[in-house]
Amino acid sequence: MTYNEFLEYIFQRYSGNVKLGLDRITSVLEDMGNPQNQLKGIHIAGTNGKGSTCATCEALAIAHKLYTGLNTSPHLIDYCERFRIDGQNVTFEEVLDVFHRYEHTFSEWDASFFEITTAIAFQLFYERKVETSIIEVGLGGRLDATNLFIPQVSAITTIGLDHVKTLGNSLEKIAFEKAGIIKDKIPLVLGRIDDKPLNVILKQAAEKQIEVFRIDKDYFVSDVSVSTSGLSFNYKFKDVYYSQIQTNLLGRHQAANIAVALTCFLVYCKIQGIRVEEQNIRTALKNINWKGRMQMLGTNPIVIIDGAHNLQGIKTFFSNLQELFPNKKMLFVISILADKDYKRMLKVLCPLAKRFYISKNESDRAAEIDAQVEVVKATGCEFKTAPSVTEVFTMAFKDAARDDIVVGAGSLYTVAEIIRAYKQNY
Repeated sequence: MTYNEFLEYIFQRYSGNVKLGLDRITSVLEDMGNPQNQLKGIHIAGTNGKGSTCATCEALAIAHKLYTGLNTSPHLIDYCERFRIDGQNVTFEEVLDVFHRYEHTFSEWDASFFEITTAIAFQLFYERKVETSIIEVGLGGRLDATNLFIPQVSAITTIGLDHVKTLGNSLEKIAFEKAGIIKDKIPLVLGRIDDKPLNVILKQAAEKQIEVFRIDKDYFVSDVSVSTSGLSFNYKFKDVYYSQIQTNLLGRHQAANIAVALTCFLVYCKIQGIRVEEQNIRTALKNINWKGRMQMLGTNPIVIIDGAHNLQGIKTFFSNLQELFPNKKMLFVISILADKDYKRMLKVLCPLAKRFYISKNESDRAAEIDAQVEVVKATGCEFKTAPSVTEVFTMAFKDAARDDIVVGAGSLYTVAEIIRAYKQNY
């Protein structure tokens, strides 16, 4: 079975039976011998920022010579991106081998695409004897397939309105679902979360009598400085103080995500009896491997992409662009999913837009071009359209002067297609 045949098969066979709940994944993992029970590490949930936080934890662990597994979703270009061991994607052959060995189990329990992917990650990490597993929640937390993993530390990065049909239409309801990853005796690290959803999380934490570490209360970030090459900031947690940490991630918001990851890692190391070296910390944070989020693809003209795919993410992206490129209008290559709040997302970006380049990405959930155009038209912004992201990105790139900025955003699907187009043509 080739890579494309495999992906087509699991998408067609398993992607249509999504059903939140832990019954199926529990049965699947039991039949596999519960590989997740042999793993140790960090479990991270959140509306935005959880991927960057996971990638930072990975970098920190690798820098301390811990044999590290990272499981994230979705992938940008290659399905195997979802499974990294010591910073490298596992091979397709390894993934296919695990799938074939347990295909009967997956079929017997009618597992979903994400449940299969999670089970493969657990099995790969177990078989490769990974020391530290970094596991990103897929959707929500309470009923997410990754919630069978029992970590040494849990984290929730942010709470925003996303997946409202599944998780609820209020921040409090979404916080309840995210807080479902809280487990007895497992410390919890929290990023910046508004008071109402924060209180929901703290209530659940109090019921389980666990230790909670909150940003701006228990650990601190200060003197954040941003540039197009990364950012720097001071970090303090208990008796630990790191002055002017440098990191390769772009955007002021990443200081908080990195601080969440750093706090998780310090707590994890204390629990596991691992010695933390400041130089290893500094080296790791300059080499975080996380593509598609505030990533600069080129400089002549500047091409910058971000996978922000909900209103909270777009607002953060907008603020970062304003700070990095003050008083600059930009060329926006856009395609947003129909089940997102694309009307408000587009309106947020309009003040920075020199022109929109609107298309429909390859997702079957993508908003129609005309629907997005209608919003942009009402704002009075200029726009051009093309049937595909590749075509519309090529159009924007050709239109761009040397001092222009081409920005790709709206969805991880959109970002992935821009990355492919840029690599192939530029």
